[in-house]
Amino acid sequence: MISDSIPQIASRFQQVGNPVHLLCYFAPEVDQEFTSAGLESGHMGYFAGRAAALGRASAAAVAATFYNFNPALIARHLPRAWDLASPERVIEARLTAVDRALRRVLGDEVVKSPEVAEAAGLARAAAEACSPEGRPLYAAHAELPWPQEPHMVLWHAITLLREHRGDGHVAALVGHGLGAVAALITDVATGRSLMGAAQVRAHRDWSEQDWDAEVAALTEAGVLDASGRLTEAGTLLRSRIEETTDVAAAAPYRALGAERAERLIELCAPLRDAVDASGELPSNG
Repeated sequence: MISDSIPQIASRFQQVGNPVHLLCYFAPEVDQEFTSAGLESGHMGYFAGRAAALGRASAAAVAATFYNFNPALIARHLPRAWDLASPERVIEARLTAVDRALRRVLGDEVVKSPEVAEAAGLARAAAEACSPEGRPLYAAHAELPWPQEPHMVLWHAITLLREHRGDGHVAALVGHGLGAVAALITDVATGRSLMGAAQVRAHRDWSEQDWDAEVAALTEAGVLDASGRLTEAGTLLRSRIEETTDVAAAAPYRALGAERAERLIELCAPLRDAVDASGELPSNG
């Protein structure tokens, strides 16, 4: 019997699908392919790889859509990245890297399995039911050609669903009055972040002064307590943001239907477990 609401199913799929998508940022094959394409190692590959679907996007446009990175960090890499490798070349390198990473982490037997092929079909059906309005990153990635092999179809579909959800999440953050640094701080305070506060601050390139000033503001507003934990009001705020995000992300799973969406979650859970076991992703442990 299916008891979860469609928004809850959207949230649960994010939990099993997102780790598979995240290989495109953390697997060693990604930096290898990007540097082979001409990009500099490190942050440049992340920004160019995720933004390439937008074309030769400016630093300001990428900062707006990515939301929580220091714009100055992005400006150190874009638009200069496009002079080192065209967006088309970056997209090609990203797909090659993900293909290599998935084959290594999952193994060829899983990659070629009927379960992955079934998951690819379900995920593609869900992704193609997304609406592009107000979803710049989803819309840009949705215009890319679909890969041919099932495991890459699945990864691309997960990416589309992830960016669709992410665009909606940014809208929820804006609507609830949380700016870039406040969004990061309160997310870390929930305990669900892949990284701890120091890692997140460094990765997004915010200074200690930026971070501490926002902690003070959130404490004064009653969102954080004196120890930096979420207050009751802060917990409610983050819950409302997640609920808003889940509702906004529900359409593709509603189109798929609850039974097929549950089947997609079931098929992707072992893939999530394999990625988690690989140690490729950062850990807040």
